[in-house]
Amino acid sequence: MALPGVYRPQADTGLLAQALAQEDLRSRPDVLEIGTGTGALALHAASRGARVTAVDVSWPAVVTARLNAWRHRLPLRVLHGDFAARTAGRRFDLVVVNPPYVPAPGHRLPPRGAERAWDAGPDGRGIIDRICAGAPALLRRGGVLLMVHSGMCGAEETLRRLGAAGLTAEVTATASVPWGPVLRSRRAWLEQQGLAAEAEEWEELVVIRARYL
Repeated sequence: MALPGVYRPQADTGLLAQALAQEDLRSRPDVLEIGTGTGALALHAASRGARVTAVDVSWPAVVTARLNAWRHRLPLRVLHGDFAARTAGRRFDLVVVNPPYVPAPGHRLPPRGAERAWDAGPDGRGIIDRICAGAPALLRRGGVLLMVHSGMCGAEETLRRLGAAGLTAEVTATASVPWGPVLRSRRAWLEQQGLAAEAEEWEELVVIRARYL
């Protein structure tokens, strides 16, 4: 279930779920999901025995994730607020994140509304870059970060930033999906910014796996 305004699982969530399914959660019991939405990925990890903390800036998302945990009778700690502030001083064995990554006009991230789940600044990296920089503070040694985002945001830039932060990173999965309504509504702007080719209809998604050595 999802309350109004909460991002529902889509192709990017499914691609990240496939990557999560390949992780051995028996040896990585402490899991963090950033931007949990409905809690789908967090609950997947909890169903496999992990101790899971989920964070979201949206109160409707927090309530939705808590309700879904109750419905599925799975233990899940769901926190409201900014991920860095709510996890300060804690480290995890696995961090999973499907961040906002849709390029949007304007340099300020939306302070409220459903758009917070996808709008991420002119290059789509408003949250991605924060996660890359903050990963060492979130992970234990040997811990893993799994992140999905659009190829529009630049997978090579993500790999570079994670490497600069001390992680070894690689693209482990890709998928092509049709443009959704948000991208279609911004076609002219995306083409002007050089982020999309004329008449482009498909978006590449990438999953990046990074390990903190």
